[in-house]
Amino acid sequence: MSESKRRTNTHIASNGDADVDVVVLGVGTCGEDLSLRLLGAGLNVVGIEAALVGGECAYWACLPSKAMIRAANVLQEARRVGDMAGQAEVTPDWDLVAARVRTEVTGGWDDSGAVARFEGRGGRLVHGRGRLTGPRTVTVGDESFTARLGVVIATGSKAAIPPISGLAEVDYWTTHDVIQAQDLPRSIVVLGGGVVGCELGQVLARFGVDVTIVEAGDRLLSAEEPEAAAAVEAAFEAEGIDVRTGAAAERVESRNGSIVVTLAGGAEVVAERLLVATGRRVDLGGLGLESAGLDETARSIPVDERMRVADGIWAMGDVTGKAMFTHVALYQSAIVAAEILGEEHPPARYDAVPRAIFTDPEVGAVGMTESQARDAGLDVVVAVKQLPATFRGWLHASGGGIIKLIADRESGVLVGATAAGPHGGEMLGLLTLAVHARVPLAELRSMIYAFPTFYGAIGEAVGAYGRGLATVIDPEYQGFNALDAVGAAERA
Repeated sequence: MSESKRRTNTHIASNGDADVDVVVLGVGTCGEDLSLRLLGAGLNVVGIEAALVGGECAYWACLPSKAMIRAANVLQEARRVGDMAGQAEVTPDWDLVAARVRTEVTGGWDDSGAVARFEGRGGRLVHGRGRLTGPRTVTVGDESFTARLGVVIATGSKAAIPPISGLAEVDYWTTHDVIQAQDLPRSIVVLGGGVVGCELGQVLARFGVDVTIVEAGDRLLSAEEPEAAAAVEAAFEAEGIDVRTGAAAERVESRNGSIVVTLAGGAEVVAERLLVATGRRVDLGGLGLESAGLDETARSIPVDERMRVADGIWAMGDVTGKAMFTHVALYQSAIVAAEILGEEHPPARYDAVPRAIFTDPEVGAVGMTESQARDAGLDVVVAVKQLPATFRGWLHASGGGIIKLIADRESGVLVGATAAGPHGGEMLGLLTLAVHARVPLAELRSMIYAFPTFYGAIGEAVGAYGRGLATVIDPEYQGFNALDAVGAAERA
């Protein structure tokens, strides 16, 4: 690397005995993103990755699962033809999906292309499990690297396996097995009614698998609004998915070639396969955090608003415990890059984190839920608009859905919002901007919304247009007056 290309960050004390500029410990999505950014700026970067370069998202989660969801949604749209456009016969073929995931999406779970790209940009990639062994020093195998500017920890998370009696003795699946499946079972029990369990459970059901979802909580998608969860549960029921909520699994066993899950109360659920989808956890063991004065038994690595852990150490992604989303990890990557390169960047904030759940109906949410806002002591006004009672929702005729707005009465801005329905994740764009930029509701009302669109339903919900027509299409909606009063004190 030429000295003229190297950028020096004057507020980072450099190590004169360094081998490299930066060591990135964990080259998943955000680790790869940061590395390529730093390499492009002329820094000397060593990346250390124990699994595949590109990480969980590229090979086992976000991308391959969404390819499967896209295929499942195409099937379901074809099945709706009879209600709207004629007749169609639909025959699912998992071979096509598995082939696309294997070849086009994951490249056969081969990261050689990503490694070549990394090294082609001038970086050094080492496969192995690295650990901190000294100030700004990382050891992997029999090699050690000391960084001039610092070390970035981005080692991600792994599947959380609950301590259920007998679970370790059966051949259960995790998301890795579903993503890599070449053939589907006749039936499956999905343990966990969170995002992954709901997304993959619906995919499997649409390809002919008999699916039962077992959730210990009182509803699916417990982190989201209950109205959104109800819309998803109603869709699952219509598609023949057996949802068992308030059902804690107490024991798992193999019996007569099947897997039997015994629930609290003694009921049994029997299937050919068991998918464990009970969330993810951070494992800090073996990273050598004690050498930096950190607790390796902690649930996450504490960081400040600049993603700093200690002198010359940053962390980003799932290990920070902020939010286990790829988009949050990439957001944090941009902050770390700015820190290292001496560039300006706003400090991290997490009050407007968007969340997209790719079920059908799709759920997009941002900021606080109603219960979180009330628990935080905010005086909130809540409006819930039924999506089928909006112009585009009525035209689309694909079932239920809602738009839920959580507004702070005093400031007159949204602190949270949810859109559940067709393209809920895309409707999220406007809502995320509104929460992030603290756009007053009065401004949202003053906009012109394209008609008839799904995002335009947000305009209908806040009363930007169609108030008279709303008395015809949605006479029961009570949101206008409540939202009109939001921020009145501030306007006065």
